[in-house]
Amino acid sequence: MQQISVEIIGTRSEVRRRGGIIPAWVLFGMIILAVAAVCVTVNLRTRAKAQLAAVQLSTIESDVQALRDTNQALKIEVKKLSNDPRTIELAARARLNMVRSNEYLVPID
Repeated sequence: MQQISVEIIGTRSEVRRRGGIIPAWVLFGMIILAVAAVCVTVNLRTRAKAQLAAVQLSTIESDVQALRDTNQALKIEVKKLSNDPRTIELAARARLNMVRSNEYLVPID
């Protein structure tokens, strides 16, 4: 049995001279595979985070646009309430329940 392994592997001094039982190219290949696996993992995680950030950006941009539209509508309403007497009257009647001096308010339950 000892004789067969010496024939296949070689003596201890021959194994040391060759650099061990595992050849250097096998170790190098394993290192390359490990580095490639780490790179792929990092790339996939980064891509997932980038997609999540893109979705969040899209949501925030739509929220900002909705707020800008609301702000513009409020600016128009303020301008009308400042200048247009008919709009002022309608707002006073609707929001403050005001009536003219010649009108009477009759509550209906």
